[in-house]
Amino acid sequence: MSRRPVNPSRRIGDGGSIPFVGAVQAKARSSPVLSVALVLVGTVLLVCYAFSGSGGVSSKEAVIKLEGGVSCTYEVQRAIPILKKAYGDSMHKVLHVGPETCSVVSKLLKEEDTEAWGVEPYDLEDVDPNCKSLVSKGIVRAADIKFPLPYRAKSFSLVIVSDALDYLSPKYLNRTLPELARVSADGVIIFSGYPGQQRAKVAELSKFGRPAKLRSSSWWIRYFVQTSLEENEAASKKFEQASLKRSYKPECQVFHLKSYH
Repeated sequence: MSRRPVNPSRRIGDGGSIPFVGAVQAKARSSPVLSVALVLVGTVLLVCYAFSGSGGVSSKEAVIKLEGGVSCTYEVQRAIPILKKAYGDSMHKVLHVGPETCSVVSKLLKEEDTEAWGVEPYDLEDVDPNCKSLVSKGIVRAADIKFPLPYRAKSFSLVIVSDALDYLSPKYLNRTLPELARVSADGVIIFSGYPGQQRAKVAELSKFGRPAKLRSSSWWIRYFVQTSLEENEAASKKFEQASLKRSYKPECQVFHLKSYH
């Protein structure tokens, strides 16, 4: 009786000793691990890109950009070149009011002919060494902005406030905004979130004590009229022109107000 011929393809398929087949099987088994590794590498590269493309902002701010949500304090840092175009010499002595103020002050101090101070409205716990240095020098301080600020009238040319007024009720806004106008000589600039906007994770409820109340531009304009705060139309126009020239689109509402005279 003749023997049935063996199918060569079956022998190759069943052969575990063939190097190429073993390599393919090992590669298939390791592909989930490889995918995870690639995702991790991609995330690191994105963070590095965000860091380098933002003019040297902190890693926390780079993460904010990747996680989603909006930090108007981060937006202030993006807007510094535009503000300098709009306000010129008035940017020589600036007070920033808002959370993460150390990051804003540090960036302002790198600008030529600019002095900067900061007020952290909530706390200064768990800050980095650079922020501790600013605090020890008296450049940055913690203060409850619902009460009078510890500065004389017109102590600063400009006051910039971000991620702070959105957490105040109208009762406390009635105290805080006039104080900001009092200590400024050339104007107050407000960076406020848009209604329905997702807040960055930096703005934690436990830190602020209440959720942000994101108000429309029409609400703010009515409020400014009621509190006798006038829009700085000249500065607002220059800001818009500089923004168009640099293709800058703010992710927060920006209001330019005159100081009290």
